[in-house]
Amino acid sequence: MERDRLADAARDGDWPTVFRVLDKDPEWANSGRLEGRSGYAPLHQAAWHGASAETVERLVEYGAFRTLRAGDGTRPVDIAVQRGHAHLEALLRPQIRHPLPADVVTGLRANLHRLIRYRAGGDTGAEDLATRQGLRLPEVEALTELELPHCWFPVPGMYGGFHIKMRGSELSVDSWIRVVGGSERTDRVTADGVYLQEGVRL
Repeated sequence: MERDRLADAARDGDWPTVFRVLDKDPEWANSGRLEGRSGYAPLHQAAWHGASAETVERLVEYGAFRTLRAGDGTRPVDIAVQRGHAHLEALLRPQIRHPLPADVVTGLRANLHRLIRYRAGGDTGAEDLATRQGLRLPEVEALTELELPHCWFPVPGMYGGFHIKMRGSELSVDSWIRVVGGSERTDRVTADGVYLQEGVRL
């Protein structure tokens, strides 16, 4: 599987193979191994290896998030600092375009994830599709570094997904299931809760 090939190449510091995979599938720039415990994406591995500045710059050009945290909460810049790769510190330091207080980011993240699980089947009382497939849910912190703070999060089996837009200190979340007519909706996520389109709080 190409995603495993990407993870293996990044782990081994095989950057030509990493870039061959990303040339075909650039949307995997922030992906780790599906069953992996570390949560390392290619940029974390580049920081760990002390890769060249050119390698890091190219990963960022593919869309690698400097704010993306590994399973233990470390960002690529934290890994570079821990391993003494001073030549990467400035390149890996996140450039935040839409600053938010840490507690707001934490609240938005928790409530966004709650909404995704609810819309992906959790409203039925069954295990939702995102949990069943072991998906890593989107990180609000990554939106703060994007010039246009929007992202698309598809959910396999849902035949649709979530278009997430940061608006100030809130998120507007459009979601739909392509095989269900009239399923498109827009819900609002704040640090304090999830406000469904119907006007009720989740």
